[in-house]
Amino acid sequence: MNAMILIAAAASVAASSPTPQPVQKAGADHYVWGGVNDGWHLVKRDDLSVIEERIQPGAAEVRHHHEQARQFFYVLAGELTMEAAGRTHRLTAGQGIEIAPGVPHQAQNRSAAPVEILVTSTPKSHGDRVEAPLAR
Repeated sequence: MNAMILIAAAASVAASSPTPQPVQKAGADHYVWGGVNDGWHLVKRDDLSVIEERIQPGAAEVRHHHEQARQFFYVLAGELTMEAAGRTHRLTAGQGIEIAPGVPHQAQNRSAAPVEILVTSTPKSHGDRVEAPLAR
């Protein structure tokens, strides 16, 4: 009897789990931020967000922090300047940086070419953003 309950529970979990599907930028939800920068939602769930972004030269996001979301920024191409907790980091292709919840940060493109990055957030960062101007 217990084996039957376990089999039924396993079948229920399997039925509620989505079948893995390939994801590509071409079919992803697209948005524009800052008037010139692009983002594509590759994974858009409450517990996980993966976004590919293209940040134009001279562009920057508003300095902020997240109450819950832990983020990882990974550079695919170009050069990203990330200010985090008052310290500036220059990241190039193949490098990334993890930002813990509560840490003020600002992604910037100080270079002459667009930068392409992956931004992974867990849980999702949308709706969890608090502006954090630099202390004077």
